[in-house]
Order: sequence, then C-alpha cells, then structure tokens
Amino acid sequence: MRWTLAGLLLTATLAAPLHAADYQADLGPMPLDDETKAVIAGRGEAEARLDGTRLTVSGRFRGLPSRATAAHLLIGPAIGVPGSKALALTVSGDTDGTIAGRFRLSRAQAAALRTGRLYVQIDSEKAPPGYSWGPKGTLWGWLLPAHARATPGVPQRGGWFLPQLDAPRR
Repeated sequence: MRWTLAGLLLTATLAAPLHAADYQADLGPMPLDDETKAVIAGRGEAEARLDGTRLTVSGRFRGLPSRATAAHLLIGPAIGVPGSKALALTVSGDTDGTIAGRFRLSRAQAAALRTGRLYVQIDSEKAPPGYSWGPKGTLWGWLLPAHARATPGVPQRGGWFLPQLDAPRR
C-alpha cells in the first residue's frame, strides 16, 4: 500500500505541468555618439513565455532608420552587458515589423533568462558592423520578469522594479 501511494504521488508529480513564467523587454536604441544616432533609432516591445523548457517570443518594432535584417536572442554576462548570439528569431517587416521565435532552452539558456542575462537584439541595414565591446545592433532589450510599467509623468509609489534584485529564483 505504501509503495502504491508513493508511486501514484511520483506519477502525479512528473505529470504535472512545469511552471510557466512571463517576461518582457522594452526595445530601444543604444547610439554611442552623434554619428550613430542617424543609423541607430526606433522603439519596440517583446514578450516571452517560458513553459517548462519551451520559450515563445513575440514582439514588434517601429521607426528603424533602415530595413530590419535579423533578430536574435543573445546571452550577456550581466544585465545590460552585451554578449553572444544564442538563438535566431524570425523578423518580418521593413522599418516597422515583428519578431517571433519558439525554442527549447538548454539549462544554461534557461538560467540566463531567469537571471536577466538573455536579451533581444534587432539588426538593420545601416547598423554599424560591430563595436569593440560587442555585436552590432539597432534595438536592444533585456528580457526581465513581467512587471507593471510606469506611466510617463505619474509618480510611482511603493517599491520600484529593480531587476537585478527582484529576479525570481526558479
């Protein structure tokens, strides 16, 4: 009887769906100087849903100074620090468009997502070929746990969202 109960409990635990989590990124330009401001511009948003090891990403962008050519998920060593390409996203559109992708994450990629080191990068035709400190890109945004967005011009009460302190440990 005891072994039957333990077996049923183990089966129920293994059959239960894995934890799902939502992430978001605000995509923005990172111009370095007056020269790059002309070729690095635009805005966008991305959403991601992690269900077990399956990550689904979708997003939109607008206002690029030239046609979008590629989009990727990259892994940086820390939040806000450029890193290396991990997964390719599909990109559609011209200077306005969408990004999408569905992936099965490795343990390292899932850990990078949970700790705020996984980010979206969209490249465009006129983006510089690269920087001494990292890869080229027109719009960038780190995927962080979903949170309320502040409304422009409205004072915020209570605790602010600090991703490096508030990232859940899963």
